Amino acid sequence: MLEQAILITIAMGFLISVLLSPLIIPFLRRLKFGQSIREEGPKSHQKKSGTPTMGGVMIIFAILITTIVMTGKYSQLSVEMYLLLFVTLGYGLLGFLDDFIKVVMKRNLGLTSRQKLLGQVIIAIIFYIVYTQYDFSTEISIPGTSFSLDLGWGYVVLVIFMLVGGSNAVNLTDGLDGLLSGTAAIAFGAFAVLAWNQSQLDVAIFSVAVVGAVLGFLVFNAHPAKVFMGDTGSLALGGAIVAIAILTKLEILLVLIGGVFVIETLSVIIQVISFKTTGKRIFKMSPLHHHYELVGWSEWRVVVTFWSIGLIFAVLGIYIEVWL
Repeated sequence: MLEQAILITIAMGFLISVLLSPLIIPFLRRLKFGQSIREEGPKSHQKKSGTPTMGGVMIIFAILITTIVMTGKYSQLSVEMYLLLFVTLGYGLLGFLDDFIKVVMKRNLGLTSRQKLLGQVIIAIIFYIVYTQYDFSTEISIPGTSFSLDLGWGYVVLVIFMLVGGSNAVNLTDGLDGLLSGTAAIAFGAFAVLAWNQSQLDVAIFSVAVVGAVLGFLVFNAHPAKVFMGDTGSLALGGAIVAIAILTKLEILLVLIGGVFVIETLSVIIQVISFKTTGKRIFKMSPLHHHYELVGWSEWRVVVTFWSIGLIFAVLGIYIEVWL
């Protein structure tokens, strides 16, 4: 019965996302919600200018509808589910505002970094307050060992750091057609397996709903993309995967399962530090996926390679947690 619930959830998330796309994409195009391409980005990306963005609303709708329907059928809306939906919708709304400013008000940078950071921190603090009100654990564990450490009040710092850093890391990965959709599907799939292994049915249902939703979106986001998810989708997915890691007490394992997101972020940090200290760039361009484009890789080759790396990280994460 539970296996059936998981399969139906993936199928529902996929179908809702696929069915919404032909309705929402033309709507976004009519509203002229087209992506503005940075002039300093790869020249090959200029042809993508005008492609409808803010497609993340399709992903969020698919996740929301699927989780509510499936949880109502096979379980009940728990505190964990409310927290997951809150973070997803909260970060999704923040991303929506960012996208709206970019495409409607024609400010290519969207929200200022300070405004975005403030919104991310507020959502993280609210998440933590609710989390602690229901006596969830503030311990962190080392994967593959029996060692754990209770951070107590210090856990709020970890929650804020993870939600802000994680959502931004996932956002940085959204730079090529299908790159984030595929890597997100793999990472959320891994957490679905781990949540299932912990008998956290609600978290597993949410995770596979995300898998179905992003795979449905990938049908229209694969190269050449007909729609981009924008910050609406990337920030929502980033917040969601961090919330799952916290609720499953796999905070440290997120670094491995979300290894592609971590590598992309590190490439930006390394690039900035190197340029500011030495005046030289380590990579031709950051995040890292742009570097490989500029050394001659096709966009599709970069995407498939990063998907493959993400899959390896996901399998390693499951192995460490389940079998090690």
